[in-house]
Amino acid sequence: MSKKEKKELLKEAIIKILSGIVLLGLLLFLPAGDVRWKNGWILMIILFIPMLVAGFVMLAKAPDLLKSRLKAKETQSEQKDVIRYSGLMFVAAFVAAGLDYRFQWTMLPGPVTSAAVVVFILAYCLFGEVLRENRYLSRVIEVQEDQTVVDTGLYGIVRHPMYSATVLLFLSMPLVLGSLLSFIIMLAYIPIIVKRIRNEEQVLETELKGYTEYKGKVRYRLIPFVW
Repeated sequence: MSKKEKKELLKEAIIKILSGIVLLGLLLFLPAGDVRWKNGWILMIILFIPMLVAGFVMLAKAPDLLKSRLKAKETQSEQKDVIRYSGLMFVAAFVAAGLDYRFQWTMLPGPVTSAAVVVFILAYCLFGEVLRENRYLSRVIEVQEDQTVVDTGLYGIVRHPMYSATVLLFLSMPLVLGSLLSFIIMLAYIPIIVKRIRNEEQVLETELKGYTEYKGKVRYRLIPFVW
């Protein structure tokens, strides 16, 4: 990748991260009615600082991976619904957390938030390891040119370790915010990701050589000994 392409990629990544910061800030602090909400700032920090660091690392060592991670337009019609439902879930969960803080409906004790921060950081580390192991890890469901099946490391334990990491990340977010109501809403991610995985595996079985054999080798999709 040329220096010019890397510069454009960096610009795109920074714009997306800044847009995410602004959007999440609005979704959290407007309903909360208080920009001093500590839990909201904790989530912003542990979410976006590692994201920024990971972006620079990928730009330096794996720019093609960063490019695929920034790609967000799905071509599969079934996956467009998954993206739509996920977006609605996130908006509802974050707005609910802000309102929960404002009106103190179902706020959780401090130790729950502290434990959730630890889980979130560990899940982020898990996500980073998945990125290291699989250079074909796109945000959209597609089979890339010269793509091969990755069956070692975390991929030797479950077939979709990235989604395992996102389950931990997303379910810990509302707990970091201290909102039981938000957590209940975020549980909708489980059926959403199950739907995505089932569709993704249909695509991979059809288009990725060796994936059917890989399914026979690695039994579990998301959680070892469960599913």
